[in-house]
Amino acid sequence: MQHTETLPTLDTAKKLGLTEAEFDKIVKILGRKPNFTELSIYSVMWSEHCSYKNSIKWLKTLPREGKQLLVGAGEENAGLVDIGDGLACAFKIESHNHPSAIEPYQGAATGVGGIHRDIFTMGARPIAALNSLRFGDLSLAHTRHLVDGVVRGIGDYGNCFGVPTVGGEAYFMDCYNQNILVNAMSVGIVKVGETVSAIAEGVGNPVFIVGSATGKDGIHGATFASADLTEDSAKDLPAVQVGDPFQEKLLLEATLEAIKTGAIVGMQDMGAAGITCSTSEMSAKSKTGMRINLDKVPTRQANMKPFEILLSESQERMLIVCHKGQEDKLLAVFEKWDLQCAQIGEVTNTGMIEYFKDGVLVAHVPAESLVLGGGAPIYNREYREPEYVKRIGKFNPSVIKKPKDYIQVAKTLIASPNIASKRWIYEQYDSMVRTNTMTTNRISDAPLVRVKGTKKALVMSVDCNSSYVYANPYVGAMIAVAEAARNIVCSGGEPIAITNCLNFGNPYDPEVYWQFVEAIKGMGDACRRFNTPVTGGNVSFYNQTVTKEKAEPVYPTPTIGMLGILKNAEEQMTLDFKTPGDIIYMIGTPTNDINSSEYVRLIHQVKYSPAPQFDLDEEYTVQQNMKKMIRNKMIRSAHDISEGGLFAALMESAMVNHFGFNIETDDTFRKDAYLFGESQSRIVVSTLEEMEDELVNFLNSNNVAFTRLGEVTTGKIMVDNQNYGSIQDWKLIYETAISRKMEEQNI
Repeated sequence: MQHTETLPTLDTAKKLGLTEAEFDKIVKILGRKPNFTELSIYSVMWSEHCSYKNSIKWLKTLPREGKQLLVGAGEENAGLVDIGDGLACAFKIESHNHPSAIEPYQGAATGVGGIHRDIFTMGARPIAALNSLRFGDLSLAHTRHLVDGVVRGIGDYGNCFGVPTVGGEAYFMDCYNQNILVNAMSVGIVKVGETVSAIAEGVGNPVFIVGSATGKDGIHGATFASADLTEDSAKDLPAVQVGDPFQEKLLLEATLEAIKTGAIVGMQDMGAAGITCSTSEMSAKSKTGMRINLDKVPTRQANMKPFEILLSESQERMLIVCHKGQEDKLLAVFEKWDLQCAQIGEVTNTGMIEYFKDGVLVAHVPAESLVLGGGAPIYNREYREPEYVKRIGKFNPSVIKKPKDYIQVAKTLIASPNIASKRWIYEQYDSMVRTNTMTTNRISDAPLVRVKGTKKALVMSVDCNSSYVYANPYVGAMIAVAEAARNIVCSGGEPIAITNCLNFGNPYDPEVYWQFVEAIKGMGDACRRFNTPVTGGNVSFYNQTVTKEKAEPVYPTPTIGMLGILKNAEEQMTLDFKTPGDIIYMIGTPTNDINSSEYVRLIHQVKYSPAPQFDLDEEYTVQQNMKKMIRNKMIRSAHDISEGGLFAALMESAMVNHFGFNIETDDTFRKDAYLFGESQSRIVVSTLEEMEDELVNFLNSNNVAFTRLGEVTTGKIMVDNQNYGSIQDWKLIYETAISRKMEEQNI
């Protein structure tokens, strides 16, 4: 029996985020006007968050092939790469920005839960988590509230779930005052050949929903994530999901055990758009259909309407297609783990998704019409270079006055939240659970996690300096890829693939879309150079705050999550200076560049300057030779030069073991640029005095630029024969800068 109701109008469609053209397309697909439930289904599935309608054209230009790649972008819930020894690694990064800006604790917590489900729905066990966070001015009470909530949300969920948070990054800039960014990454391990696909094959096979009951939290969450944040966005609080990490832990163990029974045909987690997304995407992928009885869905509230059940984004739920006749195996496993496992439908051969409630057909739509590559719209957006780029082009570094007091400038920079230790944040995360984390006591540029049963370690990194991308999206995105690779290489690893989380403003703004297009081009070129294919990720548009006066987009932030392999974990390279008397070198070319540095932004209050000096070929050469130096044991430490420049890198290498350093700058360069500039492709290394000649000969023979800076000392900091004080004093500034800002305000 077909559901009868007053059919929605174009005005209703617009309120749900659909355009007039999209409404007309839906009518054409169905051959009739949609009812409200059907219109709601299309509104979430055709939202930017689910359909990538404004980005897929450019995403397809990214490199997607590699010799170790088993599952590429868009094929499954996460990318999958072969890491040898019969094992594969599943990894992915995604955003949970809008929910975290409205309700920071649950927004961040459910972001962590959702990304882990993407990993274990493929049959992989999550072994590590990372995050990339962007907040506003830390002196603002609102920012401190958001920082506190997000960090607790990530920590509480991850700690309870039992997966170590091993690394990440956090930046503080005014453009994120309202619209913060919370990007979560998960990495998991699975035996090759034991993965599960998100398919719905086999007509007559039963369809089960497992895990938590369905509630009203998260309804239209995908639509919420595909719109601007406004002064009234707090009214959308019901769009934020509520997480339960203990339930997710049970779901993890139950699903991995259920996979081993052989009863599962296909499985997909319920993230954005809930039941709607899982049923339609699994059906479309297999060119089948489903008949779903919404009365069978376990619910937390009575009398939920069909669209509420379908669009709910309640957490800790999965959709499973089971082999017919093996239902008892599935039921037994979930009963053992005290989790709900309810059959809600079956696979059909109609190509249609049929949803019933109280015996009434409440929605009847073609599965293919809901998904990317099927009926979902694809747009070619207009783009043009922003006006502010002209201001950047007018930047003249010669007008920047050199400091009178370099020590005070250095202290101000070391205390900047963008450079200072993130200890206040990471100490709230459990980094040691499962006992595989290698960088708890031996600190490297990138975190390492042992692969049990092998000699290998996974090396991971998340990177993006959005100031560079704002200044030049093409170069800035290349730098994000290059720095992620550089961090992995400096830790001893070999970069093999990336996932990305592309955070931008409104794609209908031509200047924002120009940033997006240029960033994609830069990312693609860098990934091709480093042979690191893109395995997936997500696009997060509409990251801007709209007031009555104006729209303020965040800086373009294409966060790169990179995976690397260290074949022998004993060859890990750390960043800390080892012994007084060791010789310190800078690998790479120094320049007079202060562009987009923390120094020029914080000390001189310059917002508009070009991206730092970067040459992709030089970067590649430096990294290739760095691998050889590490393998041949020519160096004792390696640390890349990034935010804060050379001085910050030296400090971070010195502070670990409370050593100091005595260096001399090169007077052919501006001293402020030499110490605080952030030109790329440079690494600080240390070596034994007796290894110095071998290192120099190697660098000369391979045409690698280098500079002898000085030596490691027992604890005093000396620059150009000037005493900068003791390492203990500097370490106190560095490690307490963020905690003092938070604790002084009773947070």
